[in-house]
Amino acid sequence: MLTVKVLHLWMVVSWFAGLFYLPRIFVNLAMVPPGSEAERQRLLLMAGKLYRFMTPIGVLAVALGLWLWFGFGFGGGWLHAKTALVLLLVAYHAYCGRLLRDFAAQRSRRGHVWYRWFNELPVLLLLAVTYLAVFKPF
Repeated sequence: MLTVKVLHLWMVVSWFAGLFYLPRIFVNLAMVPPGSEAERQRLLLMAGKLYRFMTPIGVLAVALGLWLWFGFGFGGGWLHAKTALVLLLVAYHAYCGRLLRDFAAQRSRRGHVWYRWFNELPVLLLLAVTYLAVFKPF
């Protein structure tokens, strides 16, 4: 069980590294001045590679979490709340993929300030998930 926990934590940390960095690339993409196509293409390449890298890591993080839950019988309301927050993170990840496709197709209409705020959401979700996992308040 400890090995599964370590692997789960490793995947979660790695996934969050991507969830923190990808929206920062979106901030930079939103700030690319018109006519700077080389810079835009470089940022799109970085974002695309990061998204393709972090997606299987996120899948493994969720799969290992489910293994811990169903394989070892953790229970309690805190775990249901944590699972709901993880589902929000999965939705956030998927929405990042949509935003990346919008940037690639030059359909992004939001400014860099919106992406700066958007970047803070996984920080808040990580705080809530960590609190629930450590304190198991209910």
